Amino acid sequence: MLQIRCKNNNVTKSFPEGASLLDVYQEFADDIQLPYPVVSARVNNTSQGLKFRLFQNRDVEFLDAREGSGHRVYVRSLSFLLYKATQDVFPGSKLFIEHSLSRGYYCNLKKREALTDDDVERIKARMQEIVDLDMPFRRTEATNEEAVRVFSERGFSDKVKLLETSGQIYSDYYTLGDTVDYYYGPLVPSAGYLQVWGLERYEDGLLLRVPDWHNPSKVAEKIPQPKTFEMFAEKTRWDIIMRLSNAGDVNKAVMRGHASELIQVSEALQEKKIVQIAEEIDQRFHREKDPVRLVLITGPSSSGKTTFCKRLSIQLLACGLRPVSFSTDDYFVNRVDTPKLPNGDYDFDNIETVEYSLLEDHLIRLMNGERVEIPEYNFVTGLREYNGKKLKLGSDTVLIIEGIHALNPLLTRKIPDSLKYKVFISALTSVSLDDHNWIPTRDNRLLRRIIRDYNKGAFTAQQTIAQWKNVLESEDQWISPFQETADVMFNSALNIEFAVLRTHAEIILASVPKNCPEYSDAHRLLKFIRYFIPISDTEIPPTSIMREFVGGSSFKYPR
Repeated sequence: MLQIRCKNNNVTKSFPEGASLLDVYQEFADDIQLPYPVVSARVNNTSQGLKFRLFQNRDVEFLDAREGSGHRVYVRSLSFLLYKATQDVFPGSKLFIEHSLSRGYYCNLKKREALTDDDVERIKARMQEIVDLDMPFRRTEATNEEAVRVFSERGFSDKVKLLETSGQIYSDYYTLGDTVDYYYGPLVPSAGYLQVWGLERYEDGLLLRVPDWHNPSKVAEKIPQPKTFEMFAEKTRWDIIMRLSNAGDVNKAVMRGHASELIQVSEALQEKKIVQIAEEIDQRFHREKDPVRLVLITGPSSSGKTTFCKRLSIQLLACGLRPVSFSTDDYFVNRVDTPKLPNGDYDFDNIETVEYSLLEDHLIRLMNGERVEIPEYNFVTGLREYNGKKLKLGSDTVLIIEGIHALNPLLTRKIPDSLKYKVFISALTSVSLDDHNWIPTRDNRLLRRIIRDYNKGAFTAQQTIAQWKNVLESEDQWISPFQETADVMFNSALNIEFAVLRTHAEIILASVPKNCPEYSDAHRLLKFIRYFIPISDTEIPPTSIMREFVGGSSFKYPR
């Protein structure tokens, strides 16, 4: 008999060897009382599906779709449900699940005729039939060679390339009815678990609607994101130029000795975009009516804001302008006046952390030609100081403000929008694992932050992962609502990024102890980053955005 401790209620019970997590949950269900249906579990801090069988004493924590691991399991399973339905309704079609959008997932369905509203209704009807039948998801463990043969016979070149270059000995694949697919994480036991979802037309494709993170009994509210959609479309165009769309493509190119070329082209594409942005600012700066004098740059954590700001400044200089920049961080209130979270910790991401009325007053005075003394925030003492840093804008000067609140209208309420140029930057992951396994942009940024924090000696990987949930919640509250107001969006991710990050991240992630909750994310990140063949960062230019995170930049950054 096994001793299984349920972490939801800290109760231990005995079970026979080979008991599934479903069996265990049925014993504990009355005492756990989660508000939403259980969809997965963590076993010794590793995510597992509910069909997972236990053969040793274990700690088990059951999860609903509010928790990160549970949400991913649910969305993964929905993706397979959608794929199965498209194959049943349109045999021979190809489905690409590309990226998150509008609190759902944008999908591209390639078939002979253009997608119609009637097509979408037929797919939805088939999805609902499969849910009503409670069709089981079945997992098969096979040698990597056998899995490659299975997908090769079905013409899945994306999965074949992924598995052939993964270096794995064994691989799992899943079946739903007679449909086969590959997913790099567990699924729910059966389609009957998938009661909350939606599907609709979106641009020229589909939007798969998923449960709300905070209330998974309802579909997440859709938000319009036309500019974000266009940024992803630009990413796709870059993928075509690079001939890279998934991990297998990247690995094959690296194996052929093209790593140096991939780095050079990726950097060139980003530099070309920065040049275009600089030239547009220059044009608006020189127009007769309402010339742009203020550039506002924002983006979520680890998006590369600081390096982008420096590279943009160089290109503005090349246009004949004189950029002057400072951060909203310099206008932080003294630490004792910082708002606090419910647990008593300082809420450094809150807009009230910035004395935005003072910042706006200084911006207006600068734009009126006055000389202004700009404060500098001392992060050691937690005090805002005046150290004699005075600014006065010349006739050829453009002012650049960078920070997480830069696009928040509270900072510039009295400044007409016509005088501002707003930039939103984020790392929109440029490759997927395969056609149905996208890499979340948030995971891209989390890897960057883990490496940077570790290299600076600021935080361990465990500490960075522990903080990440609060970081994301703050972004949802203070950054995301304003991203669609930007004049331009910039994608800071590189196609070869994960191959470079693996070299740095692997040893750092492996240091996270198995007995802590953060091990779950560390294990997940390690698992997916190991799909990429590692390459050295020696040919990454010293001005690259990547250098902000892996080190070796020619730019200087605030401590």
